[in-house]
Amino acid sequence: MTVSSRARQVHPVVIAGGSGTRLWPVSRDTMPKQFVSLLDSGRSTFEETILRVSGQGFARPVVVTHSDFRFVVAEQLAGLGVEADIVLEPERRDSAAAIAVGALIAAGRDEDAVCLVLAADHLIPDGDLFTADCQEAAAAAAGFQRIMLLGIEPTGPSTAYGYIAPGAPLGDSGAFTVERFAEKPNRETAETYVAEGYRWNSGNFVFPARLMQEELSTYAPEVLNAARGALEAAVRDLDFLRLDADAFARAPRISIDYAVMEKTRRAGVLKTRFRWSDIGSWDAMFDVKDKDAAGNVLEGAVSVLDTHGSFVRSDEVLTTVVGLDDVVVVTTPDAVLVTSRERAGEVKSLVAKLHAEKRPEAGQHHRIHRPWGWYQRIDIGDRFQVKHICVKPGGILSLQRHYHRAEHWVVVRGTAEVTVDGAVKLFHENEAAYLPIGCTHRLHNPGKIPLKLIEVQVGSYTGEDDIVRIEDIYARN
Repeated sequence: MTVSSRARQVHPVVIAGGSGTRLWPVSRDTMPKQFVSLLDSGRSTFEETILRVSGQGFARPVVVTHSDFRFVVAEQLAGLGVEADIVLEPERRDSAAAIAVGALIAAGRDEDAVCLVLAADHLIPDGDLFTADCQEAAAAAAGFQRIMLLGIEPTGPSTAYGYIAPGAPLGDSGAFTVERFAEKPNRETAETYVAEGYRWNSGNFVFPARLMQEELSTYAPEVLNAARGALEAAVRDLDFLRLDADAFARAPRISIDYAVMEKTRRAGVLKTRFRWSDIGSWDAMFDVKDKDAAGNVLEGAVSVLDTHGSFVRSDEVLTTVVGLDDVVVVTTPDAVLVTSRERAGEVKSLVAKLHAEKRPEAGQHHRIHRPWGWYQRIDIGDRFQVKHICVKPGGILSLQRHYHRAEHWVVVRGTAEVTVDGAVKLFHENEAAYLPIGCTHRLHNPGKIPLKLIEVQVGSYTGEDDIVRIEDIYARN
């Protein structure tokens, strides 16, 4: 059988709900790696992923993400000028449930839809080759009724990835059946796999939406039923589609690999040509970056002496390294990571330890992002806290009150529209507003540049849970 080379419209489903703990401290629960600017382009991997599937041959993307990231997703899409369907998971149930939701949405648009499932945190620098390979995979998926994996040609015997053994060719399409899947191997086994022509399993798939539903119905019916129920009871929330929490919670927490791919007889693999990395560790990030004459990757406020083969990054604080080779040093305003490149993959275990120790730095960034902008703590002590607040143009904080603290807002850039107990007043640079305990207040940036101010809180308690929201344009509780 020969598959037609006719280009078809592919329906992208971008999975963007992961936590990315291996790239801590830059990637954390409150802002994981797919939304952080880690690339030389200055864009996040999520933005790069969306751009790759926004051209000719691709339908409107479906983005499946956790509810906590809804405004980050919306803001980054708006910055790119790309429209997408944003679907919110009320809780993380692993990839099988997210993929089931994407397949159901695509089939609702077109019963013959072919889906492309992509992780939002992968690096694929070869856009044209990627598009061409996706079209080939889509043709094979539709023509041979297969769930096609995008199999990456190994650049070496990596122990960080699973492997796929290609089987018999599917006609003359350049696609193959899957002979077997292999888990992450040891070094010796990885060398054997590479010599025998195995491919890396990228975790990206192309499949007819109806076929995925059939295979889920056969091998993981609980996942499909939960996804269908969550969609049927979903509600619109601003520009988002919020899946029903009770129905979605009935989905088993299972990956698509275990739920379907290791059981189905309909798996196929395309030997892709594009370069790929899941940048799943700081060592992997080192591999994809340009190096200086000493083999170092240096980013931010960094200076090194007699240092080789190392990754050194600073997001703010001057970071210096002397006489070390093959290390990773990453500094942020509130945390520092130092590890050998060889053991960089163990950062995930370190983060688990930090969570067990109840360290807030384990999952929470120094800079906290909100739909209206961001804030970060400058100082905190007995009965006071100082914050730096930035409100994007048009941003509006909730109408709220506090019962344990008063606040002083000093404008350092832009114009602030401040509402206090119904009275509205404009404040400009070097002017301050006073908000007494218990008053009803709101902050709005009516201007065209970011509004920045210093907030000084004074009172018996300055925690974030001393906020009573009365009205909120972002529909937060």
